[in-house]
Amino acid sequence: MSHAPALLVIAHGSRDPRHAATVHALVGRARALRPGLRVETAFLDFNTPSVGQALSSLYLSGVREVVALPLLLTRAFHAKSDIPAALAESSARLPGLSVRVADVLGPSPLLLAALERRLAEAGLTPADRATTAVVLASAGSTDPEAIAAIAETAREWRHTGWCAVRPAFASAALPRTEDAVRALRAEGFARVAVAPYVIAPGRLPDRIAAGAEAAGADVVAGVLGASPELARLLLRRYDASAAATPAGLPALTA
Repeated sequence: MSHAPALLVIAHGSRDPRHAATVHALVGRARALRPGLRVETAFLDFNTPSVGQALSSLYLSGVREVVALPLLLTRAFHAKSDIPAALAESSARLPGLSVRVADVLGPSPLLLAALERRLAEAGLTPADRATTAVVLASAGSTDPEAIAAIAETAREWRHTGWCAVRPAFASAALPRTEDAVRALRAEGFARVAVAPYVIAPGRLPDRIAAGAEAAGADVVAGVLGASPELARLLLRRYDASAAATPAGLPALTA
């Protein structure tokens, strides 16, 4: 793996210290799964290192090929604008640096498996599927593509045996988590679980949990966090990008 491109995982960042701690735990788990692969972390905001700082550090250590992986579940504004802009700026000032941008994490069966893991940890069993309605609660976005992706994930998850799966959002889109829980209750579902479709703790995940509690959800799962499924997904996205021909995926070269 010594000649493989380095992996730079780019997270959003947060003032909440739990966010960065969770991201580092997840990246550490991915690193442990692939000994010999250089894996680093960067943040768009609030935390360090920034994307530019991380790429400069990699460059000064001799790295010339990087796979940049957005730690995002959908292709919304950060994936379409913020991350490409940060990568382009760094590539322009670091001669010979080649940066390839991997796909965002979703959709993926591994994400559904991570959601299942968190619900199981919250107390649900396979026998509960047929009698439990689930709210798939995401952070939210104004991007129609991202909203559609969440809705499609809910539909796909419903096919695995849950009696209902409905999307909800903590911001920027409707319905809110509490409204989705109440709607499922009104439809006659006796047990309602809330599954946060977010990677790390922070303000919006806290809003999801508060909405679930206010509406009387029976089960509230934890965030996806440093789950083994998510760590494997990081490497899967890395491998797909690293193996692609230069024309196959977006690449930036100074």
